[in-house]
Amino acid sequence: MRNKIIGICGGSGSGKTTIVRKISEIISDFTLIPQDNYYKSAEFINNSNITAFNFDHPEAFDNELLYEDLIKLKNNEIIRMPQYDFVKHRRKNEVIEIYPSGIIIFEGIMVFSDKRIRDLIDLKLFIDTPDDIRFIRRLQRDINERGRTIDSVIKQYLEVVRPGHQEFIEPTKIFADLIIPENGHNENVLKLLISFINETNNSL
Repeated sequence: MRNKIIGICGGSGSGKTTIVRKISEIISDFTLIPQDNYYKSAEFINNSNITAFNFDHPEAFDNELLYEDLIKLKNNEIIRMPQYDFVKHRRKNEVIEIYPSGIIIFEGIMVFSDKRIRDLIDLKLFIDTPDDIRFIRRLQRDINERGRTIDSVIKQYLEVVRPGHQEFIEPTKIFADLIIPENGHNENVLKLLISFINETNNSL
């Protein structure tokens, strides 16, 4: 039996990391693949021209490599996952060898956008969090962790992040098997998720 992929989708700041953390509190044996690691390099980006590369478009990701890697993981093969520098906006030289487990958790803002990739996912979750909450979290993260200015974060949000969410992310909600509201604090949904993981692990 091939390994199972759980796709966790949602806008920037929706709480995808929170869901992964909740899963990790109960189950330790899973492989995490962040879609962010597969961004294409954009070294020319800085605070003054932050919208010159649209990180909120499906083509911002190296979907060919991502598709190949997910197939390998599903078939229990080792991959060399890229790493991304969000301060310099480019892919790092070093990679990480990833050894697959029975459960692969694939999380990101557009994990349902590419049909080929979407069809590899066995359980699709969408984190549904209000826009204002997501923006505040993004603002705090980008300033504290990515060397951004308030003005550049606001400019990027208004010009590309918000339109990108409405055009490319929100519509993929229809592909979700489960929609998780309230930033992942819906305990009934989490119980269903944990049940799926346990059943999968027991069948491998």
